[in-house]
Amino acid sequence: MPDVPVALSSNPRSTEPERPRLSPEEARRAIRGAEAALLDERRQLTHDELSALADVPDASVPALAALAHEVRLAWCGDTVEVEGILSAKTGGCPEDCHFCSQSSKFESAVQATPFLDTTDVLAAARETAALGASEFCIVLAIRGPDERTMQRVLELVPLVQEETGLNVAVSAGVLTPEQAKRFADGGVHRYNHNLETAESFFPEVVTTHSWAERFDTCQLVRNEGMELCCGVLLGMGESVEQRLELIGQLRAVEPAEVPLNFLNPRPGTPFAGRPLVEPLEALRWIALFRLGLPSVILRYAGGREVTLRELQALGLTAGINALIVGNYLTTLGRSPDEDLQMLEDLAMPIGALSKAI
Repeated sequence: MPDVPVALSSNPRSTEPERPRLSPEEARRAIRGAEAALLDERRQLTHDELSALADVPDASVPALAALAHEVRLAWCGDTVEVEGILSAKTGGCPEDCHFCSQSSKFESAVQATPFLDTTDVLAAARETAALGASEFCIVLAIRGPDERTMQRVLELVPLVQEETGLNVAVSAGVLTPEQAKRFADGGVHRYNHNLETAESFFPEVVTTHSWAERFDTCQLVRNEGMELCCGVLLGMGESVEQRLELIGQLRAVEPAEVPLNFLNPRPGTPFAGRPLVEPLEALRWIALFRLGLPSVILRYAGGREVTLRELQALGLTAGINALIVGNYLTTLGRSPDEDLQMLEDLAMPIGALSKAI
């Protein structure tokens, strides 16, 4: 699939926003309370309960992760879903998402390319199916689809399904009601449209479209009966409070899947100099997204390699139950064999997942 071979980021590690940490005793009480709520009472945590968990000391993060793993097993089961993504139309995007090297607004190594040929798309889908994946996502670097793009995607969806048996997801930007209906009628299983960050922080990240436009597209997707894949990107400079705000806003759009990305700063973008999220802090937030969204498919996505390095397996015991394998859109992932071996080592079966509630 198209990609830009880039070196792993050498950015310094981040200094996370400071909030007073709970004492060890307070942390134990908060974790026990969350366990009772999620496993015994089978209810979502309140904002205040989540906020307390965000402040447990670093020494309590393994206990937080262990609870998140139990919650994942209780609410979603032990199956892990594997997905491959394909950048079918790369670069040249008119939007100014400050983290993205595909924007035409910034100087970067990513060059605009036309829509891939059908043979290339089918070849990538076959490679994805050979890994044991159940989902294949066609991704386009556009604000939203024009009529030609709509027709092209709607031609590809049944071809991929017939050729590979994979469920087909699409990521093509902001939709109109009519476009959402056509994608649903055309067999699109999931539609990806990320909120990325909290509404209150969004103007610091994007200026060419609004957070409300993203939220509205997410609602259209669900209204038409497609599963909603709605991802986030952590480490752009948002506060702890804004990460908690984002969890609440994800609850409002009720996604089936939440890809969890960590910023891997791209040369030439406004966020090129941002530091990486610390590994332990990444594990804290993997656990918190699971505890805040107990029923979703929580997918390892971009940035995990540079953020967690050798600790990636710990994310799968902290609430993650899905993976993007292979390369991402403009950055390199590790080899699919490494991820499949990790799942085998953890005795985690691969299969298809759908939203639990």
